[in-house]
Amino acid sequence: MNENEIYKDAKKRVAEIRGFYGHVFVYVIVNLGLFIINILATPHHLWFYWPLLGWGIGLFAHGFSIFGLHGIFGKDWEERKIKEMMNKEKNKEK
Repeated sequence: MNENEIYKDAKKRVAEIRGFYGHVFVYVIVNLGLFIINILATPHHLWFYWPLLGWGIGLFAHGFSIFGLHGIFGKDWEERKIKEMMNKEKNKEK
């Protein structure tokens, strides 16, 4: 693989990840809005969780297609978490 192909692949991957984070942002904002509408309009009948659940399944599938099981809990994830926790402990000591 040459440098140009590596760059194109990396750019595509970053665009996919960015798209997923955009999806998460819209999911949170819209479902927060639905929750507020539900509480204000019909507090005695809760329905906001149905779109939350349905869309959440789609969001999970989108995330899984981007990161896969290995990307979420793989070796890289473990190493990042270990470093993150070590940094937190170091910062506590300061």
